[in-house]
Amino acid sequence: MKNDIIITISRQFASGGRSIGKQVADSLGLPYYDKELITLAAKESGYGEEFFENIEEKANNKFLYYLSSGFGNVSSWGTDIALDDKLFLIQADVIRSVAAKGSCVIVGRCADYVLNNNPDCINIFIYSDIDHRIDRAKNDYHLDAPNLKDAIVKSDKKRATYYNYYTDMKWGQMENYHLLLNSDSIGVDNSVELIKRYVQLRQQNR
Repeated sequence: MKNDIIITISRQFASGGRSIGKQVADSLGLPYYDKELITLAAKESGYGEEFFENIEEKANNKFLYYLSSGFGNVSSWGTDIALDDKLFLIQADVIRSVAAKGSCVIVGRCADYVLNNNPDCINIFIYSDIDHRIDRAKNDYHLDAPNLKDAIVKSDKKRATYYNYYTDMKWGQMENYHLLLNSDSIGVDNSVELIKRYVQLRQQNR
């Protein structure tokens, strides 16, 4: 690639966003980070991976102070910052670290916000209608819940709450992204090709 490109993928649950992100990374020969970020964050911090896997959206009115102070070092945060907030900051440091190494694809984890000052970023939001998401949850994810629609909606609400709390932006709001893509309208494979074409055009115009 002529210049580094950091592709961040935000997505509704069961919209195919993770599969799209992985295929884009494989097709372009880029490192791919999703759950890999959990492993890296655990290694860097000494916390177990289960801590990062189960981050809940818990409010802490001191969090924005730490955020506005430039994150700082873990040792400087003290004991009064909530564990969930500390885990977010650790994860954010890892995201910035992998982005600094060069082109890559990062799925979820507020990466678009963490890297919002990085000119190499392309922020993408993948969405899909509820019927397709229910089918994908059943057939691709092999989920079996009494009411999959409610489970999917609840998962999106958790993602939105987490994102909206830890950023000054709104999850899924179009102004936050370079490209919003309905994965139903052209399918996963064509979504991958569209993103690759967008990257190509972005590179040509830089």
